[in-house]
Amino acid sequence: MRYLSSMKSQLIRLRESPLFVASFLPVAANRRRSCGRQFVLVLTLLASALAGAAAQTPSSSAAEVHDHLQKAAEYLRAKDPNSAANEFNAVLALDPRNAEAYANLGVIAFFQGDYPNASRRFRKALAIDPSLTKTQALLGICEKRLGDPSARALLEKSFPKLKDKQLSVRVGMELTGLYDQLGEPERAVPVMQKLVDLNPDDVDILYTAQRLYRELADDTLDKLAVLAPGSARMQQVIAQRLINAGDAESAVEHYKKALEIDPRLPGVHFELAQTILQSAQSKSAAQDEAEKELETALTVDGDSASLECELGAIAMLRADTQNAYSHYTRALAIDPGSTQAQLAMGQILMTMEKPQEARKYLEMAVKADPLNETAHYRLAVAYKRLQMPDQAQKELHLFQEIKVTKDRVRELYQQMKSQYRGDAGGGLVEQEK
Repeated sequence: MRYLSSMKSQLIRLRESPLFVASFLPVAANRRRSCGRQFVLVLTLLASALAGAAAQTPSSSAAEVHDHLQKAAEYLRAKDPNSAANEFNAVLALDPRNAEAYANLGVIAFFQGDYPNASRRFRKALAIDPSLTKTQALLGICEKRLGDPSARALLEKSFPKLKDKQLSVRVGMELTGLYDQLGEPERAVPVMQKLVDLNPDDVDILYTAQRLYRELADDTLDKLAVLAPGSARMQQVIAQRLINAGDAESAVEHYKKALEIDPRLPGVHFELAQTILQSAQSKSAAQDEAEKELETALTVDGDSASLECELGAIAMLRADTQNAYSHYTRALAIDPGSTQAQLAMGQILMTMEKPQEARKYLEMAVKADPLNETAHYRLAVAYKRLQMPDQAQKELHLFQEIKVTKDRVRELYQQMKSQYRGDAGGGLVEQEK
């Protein structure tokens, strides 16, 4: 019994190791490649770990179990999972309550696409040891493949407990897909937020996130249109859509309609001020009107870094450097991490011929928003003023790369809008107008 306890401890360590977790990574589309390169690598690593466990087993006790584990390791190194499975079965014949052996058999079946058998193995492992979170997560994936309703509870219970990044991503995507199938996309939002935080550069995650958020936005917009088509909020939504379509002047009209309905509607005075500046920045009357709306927003919504930055921008348009500096200072006091405020402070300090001080804020802005081409350009100018040519060249190069990429994205969006309008006979914005 001491020998079996020792072996169980070894397998527990194996079970919780990164090597074991690595075996969970292939996605559903690749499940038939059980003998592919990634699976072969995983089996080789698993075999090495098992060999280490077997080598530490006392030869004087339960020699047969020792031999089967050693053979299982050799078969895994030889990329022969079926023979390794036979050896694990032999271990279970000697120790029928070995949860880790069942879990390993489940993993092998999982990679072979044999979800019914994998599910049975995982369930037996969990019946012996319910604390096996990774096994629980894999069982949830199996049951989802098999259409078993128990998949939801298994995935929901295991997802928050998982520590391994890649397994968390796999389970989170499965859970999101399940919510989509069940018609409950709102439940997927916290899951997707965690996945984006875990792997913000994953294309599949980003695609799924934008689709989820867009579907939810469209659903809520439809409900708003049905419940309150003549409401102030509906006018605000129309204005926002018009801004996205590049029609700021029409957006101003709808913002004003919203305020006619509800003069103290939160957020609208600020958005109206921004839109007025966007549609007519060079006109003094527009600046005065925007400033008035911001002052009203201050009363209705309270102060904020964004509001102070807009007031600072108006002061800059009026060449009132000192007043602009005061507003940007206030913005940073409210929110030191505001990229907008950091960028604006850098700009005003450059105008005040203080490149060394400007450098500090511009570097903060670049760090906070690495894809902000304006921040890179202004930092390049600051470095040049400070006689730092290498750093200036680097920032200028980044500015150019980001600009080219964003120009391509904008061109793609424009093509999409043109196609949509052609197909829909005018599109959403025209219908709203």
